[in-house]
Amino acid sequence: MNLRQIPRSKPKILVIDDDPILCEILNNVLAQQGYLVSVAGDGEQGLAQAQAQPPELIICDWMMPGMDGLELCRRVKADASLGMPFFILLTARSGKGDLIRGLDMGADEFLAKPVDPEELQARVRAGLRLHYLSQELQTQKQHLETELARAAEYVHSLLPAPLQSSTDSGLSLQIRWRFIPSAQLGGDCFNYHWLDPDHLAVYLLDVSGHGVGAALLSVSVINLLRSRSLPVDFYKPDRVLVALNEAFPMADNDGLWFTLWYGVIDRKLKRLTYASAGHPPAVLLAEGQKPVRLRVPAIPVGLKSKFSYVSATQVLPEVGRLYLFSDGVYELMNSEDQAWGMEAFIQALTISDTQEEPAQVLDRMLQQAYTFQGSSQLEDDLSLVQICLEA
Repeated sequence: MNLRQIPRSKPKILVIDDDPILCEILNNVLAQQGYLVSVAGDGEQGLAQAQAQPPELIICDWMMPGMDGLELCRRVKADASLGMPFFILLTARSGKGDLIRGLDMGADEFLAKPVDPEELQARVRAGLRLHYLSQELQTQKQHLETELARAAEYVHSLLPAPLQSSTDSGLSLQIRWRFIPSAQLGGDCFNYHWLDPDHLAVYLLDVSGHGVGAALLSVSVINLLRSRSLPVDFYKPDRVLVALNEAFPMADNDGLWFTLWYGVIDRKLKRLTYASAGHPPAVLLAEGQKPVRLRVPAIPVGLKSKFSYVSATQVLPEVGRLYLFSDGVYELMNSEDQAWGMEAFIQALTISDTQEEPAQVLDRMLQQAYTFQGSSQLEDDLSLVQICLEA
């Protein structure tokens, strides 16, 4: 639809005024312009007619017995089923305070009495253009929200199923996770898969920014890692990061880059080899031991070509838990603009891991995050992965 033009179907206009002579004048002027005009003599009748057959535009007197124009305007704008018609208030008032009250109630335009026919026609044309523009934008917004929801569903479909794998020798593994997307389509994603019966690759990434671009980049990286399509030794985390850094330069991805933690668990040797690219550390917890933060300092993927990433090795305990997470789990602000922060989060995670059964820890941490923030509406994606280790 051309938004500068009124659609071919005749726009419906509702005129509401307790003065029958003025109603007749407005009816004649507008009907001559090809509009479908209906008339109501008071606010109650006008509201009933609007609900029965929603108009594109309403012209209503401010001062009427019973329900006045301000109250009618408030009710019309509060009723979503009416489609937000453009609302013009007829008034002899011209004071600044009166106009502010009208705008606060939802009025879109004012027309002074006595009504000038040419001014009336011009304001109606302008009002209808704005109404149809608003309707078209609302339709586009709903379409975009539907597409974003489908994209979010696709991203969620890529997340792995919980894993439980036992063995007669080495470590048995059990993996659980929680993923809470933000209001916007974000860039968090994670996965794990077996490289062979004894080696499990596990990784979590977080793309800068939000929206479709961030989600597409995240999906592209996950698919490459999951399919093992990169020409690289996937047992060596540092080489995986180097290959990704060469494959996804920031200049080729609209300035987007991503952080990544990538590790390979050798359950037979009870050893973890890992590397990270600007990502929060994984945290290894074992009974009676202090938390071990697993991170190798390095820049995010995509920021600088030919960057040399380095792997590190960690001996795994007979019984313990390994936690991977994105910064969305701790970069939270409360109502007093205080940040939770990584230190407080890791401390809370350690206490919860000590006091709770493993299956309860993730939900407990989510509840603490929501309690600190005072809301479950997140500004960023939240990813939290728990890997239980047992010999």
